[in-house]
Amino acid sequence: MKYKGIQTQIWSNNFKSTLLLIMFPLVVFGLTWLFFFFTKAETATIDAVNYDFLSAIPWVAGGVMIWFLIAWSANTAIIRSATGAKPLSRKENKRVYNLVENLCISRGMKMPKVNIIEDNSLNAFASGINKKTYTVTLTRGIIDKLNDNELEAVIAHELCHIRNRDVRLLIVSIIFVGIFAMLTQMLLRSFFYSGMTSSRGGGGGGRNRGLAILIALALAIVGFIITSLFRFAISRKREYLADAGAAEMTKRPDALASALRKVSQNPDVSTVKRKDVTQLFIENPKEKKKDVFSFFNGLFATHPPIEKRIEVLEQF
Repeated sequence: MKYKGIQTQIWSNNFKSTLLLIMFPLVVFGLTWLFFFFTKAETATIDAVNYDFLSAIPWVAGGVMIWFLIAWSANTAIIRSATGAKPLSRKENKRVYNLVENLCISRGMKMPKVNIIEDNSLNAFASGINKKTYTVTLTRGIIDKLNDNELEAVIAHELCHIRNRDVRLLIVSIIFVGIFAMLTQMLLRSFFYSGMTSSRGGGGGGRNRGLAILIALALAIVGFIITSLFRFAISRKREYLADAGAAEMTKRPDALASALRKVSQNPDVSTVKRKDVTQLFIENPKEKKKDVFSFFNGLFATHPPIEKRIEVLEQF
């Protein structure tokens, strides 16, 4: 994999991530239009479909916004609960605090909070949506088993996620995927309920309602798959970007490459089960390993293969 330089990679990844993020609302509104088209195809003209679609836009946008605000405000508590992370004080580990503080001073950044997960695995992640909530979380294993240069490189990687607003970007993408996941579950239950009602004598009205729910369910599943692909693509791009930023910040790309090799040996944080949270880690412990379906697994991967990341770092 040919490396073209830090600034070129930063520009390329930012541009592609922006395009992918723009696609989320386009998918929402596009599938809404298709719902009206399929449900009214036999009885209405395109103008009527467009009229219903335009009338529905405020309701769709309002529902998405409400869901977004709830998920946005609750994400910090959700992540803390899912990981079992606890604050790490300066007195408990001056080494970690000095590494974080020195890197932040070198970049003019406000120092984030530092949390620890009491687990022997090697992993780390950044979280938060603003300066008050930005946090770097490290496992006990990664603190104890990496040397200073390696740990500094890992911390720099996570600080780059904060500096580049990657965490905020990923939270937005996760929320949009969550919308379609919720809709799919609701519509699936409604479809089965509608089928039961129809079988008990609901008549033509019940069958029509069941058909509408089935169409909506199919479109919601399509939306979930498409937005999931967007989300995973965004996540992969940001990992390359954070690797490049960490190499630039520390001037030691070999240290991050060495750290990633060690992390790859034991990244599985046993206390964390939620897949939407594990994608925040420097290495996703829930990612599928290579097999005959590796191409399709790659499309749904939140992180690039760690071997490729190491290969790029070795070319600095």
